[in-house]
Amino acid sequence: MLALLAGGYLLQLLGVLLPATAPVVAGAVLGLLIEAWLLTRGTALARGLSRAQLHHPVRQLLRDGLLLGGLARLEVLRPVAYAAWLLVAVLGCWAAHFVCQAVAGRVRRSRRLPVVTRNIDASALRIGTAPPALFGRYGSARLLACSALLTAGSAVTAVTGDARWGALTALGCWAVLLAGVAHLAFRLLPARRPAGEEEVLAWLDGWLAAYKPTVGMYFSGGTASAYQANMWLSTLARLDGRPVIVLRERFMVQRIEATDIPVVCIPKVAHLMRLEHSGLAVLLHPANSGKTSHVLRIPTVKHAFINHGESDKLSSCNPYAKAYDEVWVAGPAARERYRLAGIGVRDEDVVEVGRPQLEPIRPYAGPPAPGAPVTVLYAPTWEGWTDDPGNTSLPLAGERIVAALLADPGVRLLYKPHPMTGSVDPAMKEVDRRIREQIARAEARRRDRAYGPDARNTPERTRARAELARHEAALAGLEGRGPGHGGDEAERMLRQHAGASPSAAAVREAVEAWEDSHWRACDPAEHQVLAGQRPGIYSCFNQADLLVSDVSSVVSDYLSSEKPYAVVNTTGLPEEEFRAGFPTVSAATILTPEADGIPALLDSVRGTSADPLRTARTHLKAYLLGPDEPPSAVRFARAVEALRAEAEAHRVRHGRAVRADGPEPAAADSTGPEPAGPEGQPPAGASAEEDGAL
Repeated sequence: MLALLAGGYLLQLLGVLLPATAPVVAGAVLGLLIEAWLLTRGTALARGLSRAQLHHPVRQLLRDGLLLGGLARLEVLRPVAYAAWLLVAVLGCWAAHFVCQAVAGRVRRSRRLPVVTRNIDASALRIGTAPPALFGRYGSARLLACSALLTAGSAVTAVTGDARWGALTALGCWAVLLAGVAHLAFRLLPARRPAGEEEVLAWLDGWLAAYKPTVGMYFSGGTASAYQANMWLSTLARLDGRPVIVLRERFMVQRIEATDIPVVCIPKVAHLMRLEHSGLAVLLHPANSGKTSHVLRIPTVKHAFINHGESDKLSSCNPYAKAYDEVWVAGPAARERYRLAGIGVRDEDVVEVGRPQLEPIRPYAGPPAPGAPVTVLYAPTWEGWTDDPGNTSLPLAGERIVAALLADPGVRLLYKPHPMTGSVDPAMKEVDRRIREQIARAEARRRDRAYGPDARNTPERTRARAELARHEAALAGLEGRGPGHGGDEAERMLRQHAGASPSAAAVREAVEAWEDSHWRACDPAEHQVLAGQRPGIYSCFNQADLLVSDVSSVVSDYLSSEKPYAVVNTTGLPEEEFRAGFPTVSAATILTPEADGIPALLDSVRGTSADPLRTARTHLKAYLLGPDEPPSAVRFARAVEALRAEAEAHRVRHGRAVRADGPEPAAADSTGPEPAGPEGQPPAGASAEEDGAL
């Protein structure tokens, strides 16, 4: 593409030197086509050109200069009056474009509020709709569209020898740009601007005072980590009281799945401190992050670490956990894990609540029917942030395991890689790609052997695919009204109050209907790569007769079904040491990196040989996840209420202590600590980094 881009300039230069109409026009058109590719698909090359100071406007200025030079050499700039208007209009278009960029930046800053919300009526903030995207946000697309019009008009002028075509096109483009600038400038008038920072923060205080949140979930993370919070949405929604979700990154507001719970994103630490006076008593934390320390400063809130899954990985007993008031775990295994780790988490601060999200997982119903395929779910974990051996089986064993499973004609393989695969080590993405190709080839061979090339055209499959398409369209319609659809951040705030977005129940029903129709539309023996958001991991659990995975929380969750499972040992430890060091694998079949033992494992799953680990799985389930009664959802709700009562008691004690002691006298000299700013604000000398400004 770089050669084609250079070729366009050379063509234009050749047209100027000859002079010749064809290269002048062809070079300009070729350049525009390359720019369109750079804008939509060639972002890496575009960034490289920008680092070399060859930004999009620079490239287009050079292209327009050569185009006008070519028109002059072709002696087609007649009548002279129109030629003058063409030159003035082209310069005017460029000036209007740059002015539009500057004004659009001011408008965007005026609409970037200090908080972002969902499911809260923000109409009092005078937000209004976003400006047209072509003027307000997409400067490169605007420049490309303007350049395309100017090039088209100039091309007609070059062919006809009449400057009026180019002049009129350029004047029309200039007029549209000026109208866009006027529209944006009108939005900067005081009466048209959204509420300012102080007004927004006062509105937030008022909303918190009126809503009186009782329990919240606090989450901060990267773009691929939203699943860690999403898995807790249904549990949080079932709690009594008034839950709230507190986020720190603006982009995360759009990545939280459908929920009816109010969502508040507060990027700055100084603004986050306003939660202290909101009455919020409990915050639940599904993940650790650097920004978690910000909210731990609030003394009136009790904090519980609920994690986003439990496993025998070192990350499941992170020393950061001792920063929380309580650590909530599924069952006795995690309590024992913290005790043995010796990282400072006291046993009395560990609370066993089970895993309330696991209710949709169906229990083991015995081996598959005779003659039916054995559905094997291979769900390897990701490489992790550390280079600990055995984090993931992909590089050492993944392709061998897949090959061994596909070699059995009675196996149906479902491959679901972790969503963060390759996010740290790009080599994992390459392994993942090879496994996908391996499965695709096997599925093509299986389909041809079983049915021939017309297998997908049977009436049953056709009807099933039609039903799936209907559910797909219904789900797309709901997601089209969801948090990430249309407008800018501020406009989405305005639209996403009660009734404007689909309810969580409606989306959940649509997802369940989609998943049900997806499995029915598939051939019962079809190998599948399930790398997308749907079907979810629990839906895959319900399809599987056997799980093959690594040491990860997937194993603990799957064990709630008590179905057979296997864990790949890529740690280099002997099997005895591996079982002793990782309790979650004690009821598993252990696979080596060479994938030995898969035929015998499949025989036990089919029921043709004994299942020696059946009783062990039942006992391990209780050890990992706790008892079945009372249900996990009940235990979780009780833990919330107990911690909330403790927070309220602490708040009462703290209030009495403050009234008894009275305020401390102010320092009399300038050598004391720097005084704090206004309530909820950092000291005057606080740095932007400490303030958490984004």
